[in-house]
Formats: sequence, structure tokens, C-alpha cells
Amino acid sequence: MTPQRQLVLDAVTELGHATPEQICQRIRRLTPTVNITTVYRTLDLLEELGLVRHTHLGHGAPTYSVNAHEHVHLVCHRCGELDEVPCEALAALGEQLRAARGFELDASHLALSGVCAGCASGDQELT
Repeated sequence: MTPQRQLVLDAVTELGHATPEQICQRIRRLTPTVNITTVYRTLDLLEELGLVRHTHLGHGAPTYSVNAHEHVHLVCHRCGELDEVPCEALAALGEQLRAARGFELDASHLALSGVCAGCASGDQELT
């Protein structure tokens, strides 16, 4: 693994969930010459190798995390809060899809949009 690739993997690991732009900003603190194109290419390669995965948490750039970081993302479409639940929370849906369609659900690569408890109760301000 090249030093630049290791920097990208380390940044993804440290940030937990991060867009390519956030990853690039983190890396530039250590190596200012790394550009966004290098980050995108490296993320593609790391995903092919099974080291990272991406999820679309809404509009805009995908969010990357290390592959072992598996859960379902819950995204509030009012305030943007991000929460996580175990993939097992969708086990019943996975079984239904398998039985009815032969479809194997990968819940670790999934984001559900809705309204968080704070927004639902009217406690959160809109952002």
C-alpha cells in the first residue's frame, strides 16, 4: 500500500463517516499536495479491495466508512441528524425479500430517510 493510500484509509477510519472532500481536508493537514482526484481514485480502489464502503446519506457526495463499520443509517431530512441501528433491525424485511423475490438485502449499505425524535416532537429547529 502506498503512503497516500494509507493516508486515505487512515482518514476514513478516524472520521467514521466522511465525504471525499472531508477526507481530503483531513489528509491535507499532513500532506498539502494530495488532491481530491487522488482521494476519489484511492477510495474507488479501497472499495474494490473491500476495505471501505460508501453509502448515500442524502443528496450530494457519498459518505465512506471502513468496511467493518456495518449498520443502517437513519438520516433526519429536517435537521440532518445521523443515527445508526444494527443491520439486524431489518432482519424481518430481509427475510420477506428473500422469500418473495429471492433478493439478498445488504442493510449495511443502506440509509433510511425520515424524521428524528426531536424534529417529530417539534423540539428541533430546522437547518
